[in-house]
Amino acid sequence: MLLKPRTTWHPLLSRCDFSMRQQFKRNLGALLLQLCLTIGVWVGSIVVGQAEDPAAVMLATFDVDVTPPVGMHMAYDRVKRVDELTLRCRGIILRGSDAPLVLCAVDFLGIANEAHDQWREALAAAAGTTSDRVAVHTLHQHDAPHVDYTAEQLLRDINAPQLGPYDGAFARQAMHDTAEAVKDAMLKLQLVTHVGFGSADVADVASNRRILGDDGKVRVTRYTATREAAVRAEPVGTIDPLVNVVSFWNSDVPIAVLSYYAVHPQSYYRMGIPSPDFPGIARFIRQQAVPSAVHVHFNGAGGNLGAGKYNDGSYENRVVLATRLADGMKRAFDATAKTELTPTQVAWTAVKVSLPMTERFDEARFRADLQASASNRPASTQAAQKLAWMMRQQSQHQIDIPMLSLGDIRLLHMPGELFVEYQLAAKAMRPDLKVAMAAYGDYGPSYIGTAIAYEQGGYETSEGATNVSAAVEPVLLDALRQLLQPPDH
Repeated sequence: MLLKPRTTWHPLLSRCDFSMRQQFKRNLGALLLQLCLTIGVWVGSIVVGQAEDPAAVMLATFDVDVTPPVGMHMAYDRVKRVDELTLRCRGIILRGSDAPLVLCAVDFLGIANEAHDQWREALAAAAGTTSDRVAVHTLHQHDAPHVDYTAEQLLRDINAPQLGPYDGAFARQAMHDTAEAVKDAMLKLQLVTHVGFGSADVADVASNRRILGDDGKVRVTRYTATREAAVRAEPVGTIDPLVNVVSFWNSDVPIAVLSYYAVHPQSYYRMGIPSPDFPGIARFIRQQAVPSAVHVHFNGAGGNLGAGKYNDGSYENRVVLATRLADGMKRAFDATAKTELTPTQVAWTAVKVSLPMTERFDEARFRADLQASASNRPASTQAAQKLAWMMRQQSQHQIDIPMLSLGDIRLLHMPGELFVEYQLAAKAMRPDLKVAMAAYGDYGPSYIGTAIAYEQGGYETSEGATNVSAAVEPVLLDALRQLLQPPDH
């Protein structure tokens, strides 16, 4: 058991014009995707062949504006205006001695189910590789889109008058724009001579959300903005205080920096203004400090973590938290230890898992709620999300859990809103290695707790929040062991 403790759309584009243009794209979408999948690997191999030194590691970066325009529905509200830092989709394409790898981080709340599949397929086709060599993650900001093409189709099938957060028109455009950026990036592969790894504590940002009572049950949830001073005063609880920074270098010049830190990324939300929140601001600060490298941030296993101990929801705390995180990123980067990187040291392995569906699902109730879409949109959209995951499980769908090895560095790519105990367990399995974790991959499972957490109660393991059961813990721990243990273990 684990421890208990905008490249295409102008923001003023009208809703009508956007929908009309998206309808045209949807009509051609299937054909275009099939063409990409058919010729993508061939085209990609030509591009790589033109740019790649076969005796060296090669890398390219991409950075796309994925800010939804005014009128589009985000996870909770429609966009009222766009006046903060833009939402970004950033990543790297890495080539060692095998086919290219793509790591992608998106300023969305989540990308789930068939949407996650299609994003991986589109980026794979653009990079001339296969979808099992692509990792797509979100940072989980809340004033941002929530994407689930399976849930969207369920709502379309009943002619729901409103799709709410599951109107995937903008997300498909963002996916297309990102694939185009990946294609362009493949023409600009750069030599990688060294890889670096550094870690540092981040002070006064993350705290555990689940405050237990004397009976061992969750007494109160310390959400990401906690106004009650007594709840803020509770102990920090179980967290991973470290930000890990992985950097790629061409001799003495950094060309890409990947950072990993586990926390819910909200300072405040429900503003109707797309925002990358404090992790996005921290990323921006570091980008200005080291402009030669594209900075890509991944949210770690922060499902049961938030900034609630240090954040009462005051607007000024967004910059305060961002500055603290950026300071940790700087100290981790400054502490970087560089080693030479050769193509044979770049390895990608993956384990497929079936995550056990929660026994509390009630398909008949979900379908009844779905049909009530005209009178109760929140109930119908939640029902669509639950049914989407149920359908995936009924179809025997498995989730990839991949790991990128870079010498003695291990980068794990996990699904859902994972509890931090999984991240800590992975690091404890191989203290001789430099282990970092990105969660919020396929968002279909939603929250993924530890076994004991399902006994303790609380929001994160409630019926509305999680789509998996307590039996998920041994499945994921076994997958981590398979990935992290040496072959002869």
